[in-house]
Amino acid sequence: MGKRSRRDVEEFSVSFLDVICCGFGAIILLLMITKTVEPVLLEKTAVNLEGQVASREQALFEIKGQINELRRQLDDASGQLDDNLLELARLQRELNRILGRFTATSEQNDSMRIETMKLAAARQSLTDEMERLLGADFRRQTDLVGGIAVDSEYIVFIIDTSGSMFAGAWPQVLRKVQETLDVYPTVKGIQVMNDMGEYMFGGFRGQWIPDTPARRQSIINTLRTWNPFSNSSPVEGIQAAIDTYYAPDKRIGIYVFGDDYSGNSVEEVVDAVDRINVADETGQRRVRINAVGFPVHLQRPNARVYRFAALMRELAYRNDGTFVGLSDFQ
Repeated sequence: MGKRSRRDVEEFSVSFLDVICCGFGAIILLLMITKTVEPVLLEKTAVNLEGQVASREQALFEIKGQINELRRQLDDASGQLDDNLLELARLQRELNRILGRFTATSEQNDSMRIETMKLAAARQSLTDEMERLLGADFRRQTDLVGGIAVDSEYIVFIIDTSGSMFAGAWPQVLRKVQETLDVYPTVKGIQVMNDMGEYMFGGFRGQWIPDTPARRQSIINTLRTWNPFSNSSPVEGIQAAIDTYYAPDKRIGIYVFGDDYSGNSVEEVVDAVDRINVADETGQRRVRINAVGFPVHLQRPNARVYRFAALMRELAYRNDGTFVGLSDFQ
């Protein structure tokens, strides 16, 4: 009975020690596994975090640089805007000044037009009175037709062939050329050039076109579609005509047809023509310059229209001619 009790105690003790040893062994194994793996994982995590922090810092620096650049561009744009506003204000003041001058000039032109109409009425009244006193068969020695002298032996047409003329006044140009030819029953020679000095008929360059009915009709027919390049300035054509055809023994009449003048100086052109179109012993110019202004821009006149009128009026006055400004397309 006593031996059995001691054996039971010994068996229990051995089993308990086995369990305890196994438990300690498992703990030691876990510690060994954990100690071997954990430092590697911590080191990799630390490296990854440092790289991400450095990347974020670099991106932050770049963003700050972009913000500074945008601020600088905004400051420059604000400065440029201020400059533009100042320039706009200056241009507005200049525009107001020009509009004021234009209004004053328009009022002066209206006054001049009224005075011109009064003068024309007075001239007509004087003509009627002279006819009543001198008789219906009386003829002036100046031989004027419509206010234009037609005593020339040779005539030269200088026609503005610019787009505005060709599109806006060409049927009227054809009529005026025909009417001009009609008041000259016969002349010794005709020539047709555009305002840049380009000849209608290149075969007659530097020569006179013989005056025959067939030639006159050919001029009208060719003029219907004649549209060479033009710079809207009659200066070149006038100078070319005088340089080429001026002769002390010939009476030449130039007819300038146009609507505006793209040049700047009126005085230089007038002085240049004065030097080459000298007067004869009686004080008359050998080349008589007449001009017709067409109302292409009459509804919205500009500086080029006024310069054309000023140039043609002065050239006609100094060169024994007449400037006629048409007010409509009839």
